[in-house]
Amino acid sequence: MMSEVLSDRPTTSRTSALSARPSGPEPVLRVQNLEVTYYTDAGRAKALDDVSFTLSAGEKLGMVGESGSGKSTLALAMMRMIKPPGRIEAGRVIVGDTDLTGLDDDAMRKARLSKIAYIPQGAMNSLNPVMRIGAQMVDAVKSHMNGESRSSIGDRCAHALKSVDLDASVFRMYAHELSGGMKQRVCIAIGILLNPQVIIADEPTSALDVVTQRQVMETIDRVQKEINAAVILIGHDMGLMAQFVDKVAVMYAGRLVEVSTVREMFTDPKHPYARALISSLPNLDNKGVFQGIPGLAPSLLRLPTGCAFHPRCTHAMDICGTTRPEVRMLASGRVVTCHLFNEEA
Repeated sequence: MMSEVLSDRPTTSRTSALSARPSGPEPVLRVQNLEVTYYTDAGRAKALDDVSFTLSAGEKLGMVGESGSGKSTLALAMMRMIKPPGRIEAGRVIVGDTDLTGLDDDAMRKARLSKIAYIPQGAMNSLNPVMRIGAQMVDAVKSHMNGESRSSIGDRCAHALKSVDLDASVFRMYAHELSGGMKQRVCIAIGILLNPQVIIADEPTSALDVVTQRQVMETIDRVQKEINAAVILIGHDMGLMAQFVDKVAVMYAGRLVEVSTVREMFTDPKHPYARALISSLPNLDNKGVFQGIPGLAPSLLRLPTGCAFHPRCTHAMDICGTTRPEVRMLASGRVVTCHLFNEEA
């Protein structure tokens, strides 16, 4: 397996790997060297560590990793919604030609929904229980488009509800009158009200049954194609990722350890952690056999020296315990953060 991993040699260093762009359309989203730290009584925890990636219009990226790996922190950092004791220490988030990290608070508030939208993890708790759905949608539009007429706002809200397969009667309902799947689709409808360029969906199918999960994912897929937005799908369900995304990014201890196409990730993962994740999925060849990842994810307050994954890695070398691996772009265009891909290894 070691020779198999080493066969795909890197062609660029860390700096060029981060700045290199695949041939194709200009990225609509560029995340550059993003870092987030939480300052707690127990110490300093770096939740995001030098995260960089790009996404084109109409492209879907799946963000996976164990709980605590930094997926939701990444989403909140991109929306500039990190609250104390957290702090965005460095990096840029550029949507189109707008650097969100350089905007003042009022400009950033206007950028939310219009340029970048966030579909929260808990739709059950995201809607105001004492306001009708329509009033919440109208408020969202009015806060961004002061001169819009009532009829135009009503048409926009009706179109958004129709886009997510909800009846117009939902406009007059309260959240408690809706099922879990309907609430989630209302959140999607609010997210697409102003046709954002980027949509972040943070575990949009959690707490839903499998049939409703499928319906919600098909809704996201359909509205994404309608407005040609880039989508980041955060979650743990690798089956949903396999069906709905174009690329998969694997996070571990606040770092992106591998980014590749969904087909490459499921057929030939490179990073040892990505391999372990894929190997832990149930399959028909090994019925009744469960293969987990040994050990536990490290505390962000006490990360191991060198590579954070090396205490659990079956391919660990001496250098892994002392030197932090850099980002590498392989000849295939995949991005991997691992010493196994150093030319010197």
